[in-house]
Amino acid sequence: MLILSRKINESVVIDGQITVKIVRIDGDHVRLGIQAPTDVPVHRQEVYDEIQRNNREAIHQVRPKLPRLAATPLPAAAPAAAATLTPAAALCGTQPYAQNDAP
Repeated sequence: MLILSRKINESVVIDGQITVKIVRIDGDHVRLGIQAPTDVPVHRQEVYDEIQRNNREAIHQVRPKLPRLAATPLPAAAPAAAATLTPAAALCGTQPYAQNDAP
């Protein structure tokens, strides 16, 4: 492990792609700024450990087989109603009016 000393606003560059900057120091808390390419995942150690644990569990987890669905024919289409929709009713989703109720 490489151990470096840095002051506030000083940085460390890793592989020419990742920059770690000391942003603030509050007692025993150090705030870091990390600039990395979007394809490089950056996680806190506890989050990374949880991701790895979940991945290991997912690999070894036995999933129950899903039941196969029986192929059933679709019901026949209902006959067309004698009512018609006005363009406004079609857009608004309102009920059609009967032909003799037309304005």
